[in-house]
Amino acid sequence: MNESEFVAALRKLPLHKGARGLEDDCAILAIGSETLVITHDMMAEDTHFRPHADMADVAWKLLASNLSDLAAKGAEPIGVLLGYSLGSDDARFLEGLAEGLRTYGVPLMGGDTVATTGTSTYGLTAIGRATHVPVPSRKGAAPGDGIFVSGPVGRAMLGYEGDPDHLSAFNRPLPRLAEGIALAPHVSAMMDISDGLLLDCWRMAWASGVTFALESAAVPVASRARMQECLRWGDDYELLFTLPEGIAPPIAATRIGTVRSREHAPLMLDDMPLPDPANLGYRHG
Repeated sequence: MNESEFVAALRKLPLHKGARGLEDDCAILAIGSETLVITHDMMAEDTHFRPHADMADVAWKLLASNLSDLAAKGAEPIGVLLGYSLGSDDARFLEGLAEGLRTYGVPLMGGDTVATTGTSTYGLTAIGRATHVPVPSRKGAAPGDGIFVSGPVGRAMLGYEGDPDHLSAFNRPLPRLAEGIALAPHVSAMMDISDGLLLDCWRMAWASGVTFALESAAVPVASRARMQECLRWGDDYELLFTLPEGIAPPIAATRIGTVRSREHAPLMLDDMPLPDPANLGYRHG
């Protein structure tokens, strides 16, 4: 199975209502007066990082990718659980993890370790507290809404290729936690950009039952000469969100398009329909 097929099969299993039909990046769990936001992300060697990567950077990125999911829900981190494969410069991994936890004020709550003879894989579960209810989701974008992005896309791509000006964007991305909290009361839909702007726009539009009409010239990119690649490369961890017409974003952000009633496809780029999500961004399998 590829990723989409596997997730579709998972949707046939008994699901908690907080799973949101597995159509979002987090589970939402209401307990008394609090609403918890729970997410889990994994990283694998040769897929998310090079075999000789600095394990401190790997630890930072694992934490950051999970905190980015919380950011897209306007959640305040409470703590994390770690799943760790022993044997690949464990001390450096712990150094990077400690640095990230201190930077974001997030405590470690527990987890599990294993020894493996195969490809190293690391997982992390992040738990947050919703700062606004209802918690933002991929659904909710409505015709007439503006489409915004919190920062440029394509920086991680250039960093992966070794551009010294963008190395940190790939190795140590910065989750937009404060921005997500500021946006949560206002957005109609929101998610973080992990698999490429075009693919994530397609996903949000599909979930909302609308069409996202993007203007390529309006999108902030790291390299205008390589715009198409910037639009499709992932790992940027900027926030993608929609706002009702007349509401200005409370953070620095760029408007990149407008939500329309569902037309020929969930996504249009410069009035060209993009009906098929294949080749719009990164997909596993």
